[in-house]
Order: sequence, then C-alpha cells, then structure tokens
Amino acid sequence: MPERQYILPYSENARKRHYHRTDRGKVIAFVVQLEVQVQDAWKPAIRYDSAHGFSHRDRYNVAGTQRKEALAVPFDEALTFADEDLNANWQSYRARFLAGEFP
Repeated sequence: MPERQYILPYSENARKRHYHRTDRGKVIAFVVQLEVQVQDAWKPAIRYDSAHGFSHRDRYNVAGTQRKEALAVPFDEALTFADEDLNANWQSYRARFLAGEFP
C-alpha cells in the first residue's frame, strides 16, 4: 500500500500536513491539515480526514474546541478538495483561527 506524506510550509507560522495511503490506485486513508504555530506549539486549525470511515472536516478554534462536518464525497474527491481548499484559503483560515474564531 503506497503512502505519501509531506509538510508544506505556507509561512513562518502556517503549514499544511498531507498524508494519504492508496491501495491499487484507490485512496483508502487520508489527512490534510492546516497547522498554525501558536507560541511554540503547532495547532490544527482545519483537518480533513477519513477517520471514522467517512470523509469529514474538523474545524478548530485556538482554544482547541472542535466542530465536525461530514463531507458526502468519496475519499479521493475529499483529498483533492482538501488540498485545493487549504492552498487557496490558508491565509484567511489562519487569521480567523488566530482571532479565536472557527476557520
């Protein structure tokens, strides 16, 4: 089962963590997460993943409170959407997160 994992820095205090695993070309697990550095710790702001057996997005505020939203799409579509969404919107998500809001 091929796996791909990397961290893409967006700025000094924001980065994307990407992981996915495939089996025969089909995505069977994934995590795409925007992480924001707060003081000396990296904290998740938004995480797309396949945990619990379904595609979903978790939104966090700086205090660590979480909101879960199901995505009614297959894992491969959710993975593509997650990468594109974070690449396009990471700056506004980071700003809202640091302001104490849910991105």
